[in-house]
Amino acid sequence: MKTLKILKASQIKALDAFTIQKEGISSVDLMERASVAFMNWFLQKYFHNSKLSVNVFCGLGNNGGDGLAIARLLIQKGFSVNVFVVQYAEKTSTDFEINLRRLQELKKVFFIKNEDDFKAFQQITANDIIIDAILGAGINRAVDGLLKALIIQLNELSAEKISVDIASGLFMDEANTKVDVIFKPNFTITFQLPKLALILPQNYEYVGEWEVLDIGLNQEMISELPSYYFYTQDIQPIARPKFSHKGTFGHTLLLAGSKGMMGAAILSAKACLHSGVGKLTCHVPNIAFEIMQIAVPEAMTWTSADDFDFISTDFTENDLSIYQSIAIGPGIGTHPDVFKMLESVILSAQDKKLVIDADALNLLATEEGKDLLNKLPRNTILTPHPKEFQKLLGKTWKDDYEKLALLQTFAQKYQIFIVLKGYQSAVATPEGGIYFNATGNAGMATGGSGDVLTGIIAALLAQNYSAKEATILGVFKHGEAGDLAAETRGQMAMIASDIIENLKW
Repeated sequence: MKTLKILKASQIKALDAFTIQKEGISSVDLMERASVAFMNWFLQKYFHNSKLSVNVFCGLGNNGGDGLAIARLLIQKGFSVNVFVVQYAEKTSTDFEINLRRLQELKKVFFIKNEDDFKAFQQITANDIIIDAILGAGINRAVDGLLKALIIQLNELSAEKISVDIASGLFMDEANTKVDVIFKPNFTITFQLPKLALILPQNYEYVGEWEVLDIGLNQEMISELPSYYFYTQDIQPIARPKFSHKGTFGHTLLLAGSKGMMGAAILSAKACLHSGVGKLTCHVPNIAFEIMQIAVPEAMTWTSADDFDFISTDFTENDLSIYQSIAIGPGIGTHPDVFKMLESVILSAQDKKLVIDADALNLLATEEGKDLLNKLPRNTILTPHPKEFQKLLGKTWKDDYEKLALLQTFAQKYQIFIVLKGYQSAVATPEGGIYFNATGNAGMATGGSGDVLTGIIAALLAQNYSAKEATILGVFKHGEAGDLAAETRGQMAMIASDIIENLKW
């Protein structure tokens, strides 16, 4: 599994200092390294148009120093570059001064001292580029005065905008207030490790698309620095042994479907089968027997003993003994008898690997259902979307930072895994870790996508992946399939079945 740690601003500062000391280089050398990485990214993206007008806005600290170095490097590559330094204070950093002197040997720098100076950049057009290197990471108070007025003006310009490391005005480790003024880039190019602020939905308009560039900070110290947050860049399944049979890869029981909701059961079943499970049994209401046999011939079908439109079986440990994993919830409805069925599964599956989704989550969120949370088997996996998670909590959150804290606490309290679904889904572990996912796109915001994920995770559990491995791998491959589907279908045309068809193992 390839993951990147997500560190706090203070840890990044310490990491920079340690790298400088360990390698025997200067801080300005490290700044040059970061600026070269940014320049290489810029060249790759805009190599076809060296006639671009690039406008670099610099503050007076080290982020401004990055901007000055980037401007110098782009000039040396033949780009037309205008440089604006915002004089919002008297004090400057040492590395800023060094890079200012280097740049002034090549180019005149325009200093913005008051709002009257804004006319110097009013000629910037939609075909130009703005690079934001004004403030960077580590700020913890809202911008005001000249900086505030400048950022408002820049946000109104239609040029493509790029922030260096993090958008000016955006807090790295805590929530901004709704009235704060923050630069709004199309792209954020950050260094070495992702920042938590870049991942959270509430900050999207202040992040745009983002990318991490490796600048060679000390890996030994990165591994030692503590963090609860991680970003999953890649994870691959274990190779399947050549001398295998269907029993090698486990048996999953899927409890899904009710009248009018059999599509959820079918999607989940197909995803499970396409994710390598050896055998699959689908437990559905009587009305769905022929539907499942025809739609998913590879699965075995077990029906309730009654003629209800939903599953009403009460389970015992003996009923569940042959299964390596159990998934429950897609399309089952919320009838009181369905709750009794859910309760019997939870109480009878204490030694099983369990995935709970959809209507089963809604049942757990009821007053009666919340008593069952304390009875969930250890390492059970819940897969709520944000509204379902709010119901489970019985409360909402004021911002995404509080949401993560609540997610972390909930997983630790009940010793379970939680997949909080959405773009860059967050997987919370019983130990308090949160793994953000790198794959997926807005085309997956369609009915049935969550049912597909349930089937994938259940299949991995049956193949003897740990709950942590199955959850993180399942979320990653689910998103990866969505990305492949988007390449051929386009995001607007995608349906959940397209995700299944694009699963690659």
